[in-house]
Amino acid sequence: MYEVLGILMRWLHIASVATLIGGMLYGWMVLVPATGVLAAEARKALADRAAALYRPLVFGAIAALLVSGGYNLATNPGHHPRYYLLLIVKLMLVAHVFAVGIVLVTKNPEHRGRLFGGAAISGLLIILISAYLRRTF
Repeated sequence: MYEVLGILMRWLHIASVATLIGGMLYGWMVLVPATGVLAAEARKALADRAAALYRPLVFGAIAALLVSGGYNLATNPGHHPRYYLLLIVKLMLVAHVFAVGIVLVTKNPEHRGRLFGGAAISGLLIILISAYLRRTF
């Protein structure tokens, strides 16, 4: 039973990262450039609708990442101090992605392209740090 829970939590963590970071990459590289040719009111209407559709995914992914990440940390204690230092950097980047995700789906700011881009880059760095931590420790 313990193995099944661990596998489920790992899957939940990876699926949530894919949802959150994938959405940021899509917004940055596809949605924002595609809406650039629209009139201002059409661009705002599309951005409002996209934000409304992405909102439950963002909040669900954040909740799932907090639960599965907490589980992963609690079940794998006793690492090297360098691990925890990199984990702190990773968690700071995670806070950035969470904050930007919440702003993008609740405030719908005018500079959404920069926000999507910054969060996508932070997300890719998070994945890189995670891969290093997983491989090294």
